[in-house]
Amino acid sequence: MVKKINRKAERERRHTRVRRKISGTAECPRLCVFRSNSNIYVQIVDDVKGVTLAQASTLDKEVKTKYSNVEAAKEVGNLIAKRASALKIKEVVFDRGGYIYHGVVKAVADAAREGGLEF
Repeated sequence: MVKKINRKAERERRHTRVRRKISGTAECPRLCVFRSNSNIYVQIVDDVKGVTLAQASTLDKEVKTKYSNVEAAKEVGNLIAKRASALKIKEVVFDRGGYIYHGVVKAVADAAREGGLEF
């Protein structure tokens, strides 16, 4: 009998495997992405202190597209870059959250790079 794959558990396993290698500091925080079926969430985290420095999502008022699609991802990426530059954060470590670097996750990363973040 073939067992059904639990996609959420598999993504969480990939995410913990990546998180063993990636950590954010005050000088170079971690830019982590989470996507659900309805929204996209992005945070800039200092793992040493355990503090979220900045966040952006499709739930913010500045984001016009309220769906989890590529256009919304571009808006969220630009917004997080703008908020990071306000905090004088230029360099981050990108954490794709166990997702494939494709589609929405790639759009967030590209828009954040265009906004001025380096990774």
